Amino acid sequence: MIDVKNIIKSFDGNVVLNDVSTSFQDGKVNMIIGQSGSGKTVLMKSVIGLHTIDSGRIEYDGRNLPDMKQKEIRLLRREVGMLFQGAALFDSQSVIENVMYPLEMWASMTRLEMEKRAKFCLSRVNIQETAWQLPPSEISGGMQKRVAIARAIAMNPKYLFCDEPNSGLDPRTSLVIDRLIQDITQEYNICTIINSHDMNSIMEIGDNIVFLLKGKKEWQGSRFEIYDAPSEALQDFVFASDLFKKVKQAHNKQ
Repeated sequence: MIDVKNIIKSFDGNVVLNDVSTSFQDGKVNMIIGQSGSGKTVLMKSVIGLHTIDSGRIEYDGRNLPDMKQKEIRLLRREVGMLFQGAALFDSQSVIENVMYPLEMWASMTRLEMEKRAKFCLSRVNIQETAWQLPPSEISGGMQKRVAIARAIAMNPKYLFCDEPNSGLDPRTSLVIDRLIQDITQEYNICTIINSHDMNSIMEIGDNIVFLLKGKKEWQGSRFEIYDAPSEALQDFVFASDLFKKVKQAHNKQ
């Protein structure tokens, strides 16, 4: 579990996160949502440690990130997996070499052990053996995202951060990626945090959703609770399209 307690973050005197407190739970898909400029990206980067907060606490199972020494942070990094928005695979390496990369950086394994772990992760995300030796440029965008997920879980992380995992994907492939992330999160009891504006993902896999508004936490709850949430700003954000307005109307009639 990751607990965020009263964090404040500003840039050049402009407060972007204003006394935000929330928790991200193990074994659940935790989502950060909000309009552009709401502070959701800054919150994720602050939790990861890419931004130094002005005040507050960010506790990884009781360990406060701002108080950690460099050695402690390096150890924590081994417990963290990252899924980047554009997959961020290395074209100069094969698919399996991409998955082995974090193991080469952080793990104390033999080459054979790293290959075994990489093959397991690729199989887990349904990447066939015929693609393992290919460069990422020769596989589809959906397959690239699955390879990126395999790389993100290669170190068997306790915490998984995903930045817009469905960016650039068609709706059907996005659904596949959503279900894969959800399955892996539950199977390995990972604390997964997703920064997203994809309403389909929010309503499909959002176990624990944090909605930010102008740098403050406006609402927190599950996808099942979102229909009856008292926040007008949240309702306007989630059910802005005609399609989702119809979804809400159908829900209210039940």
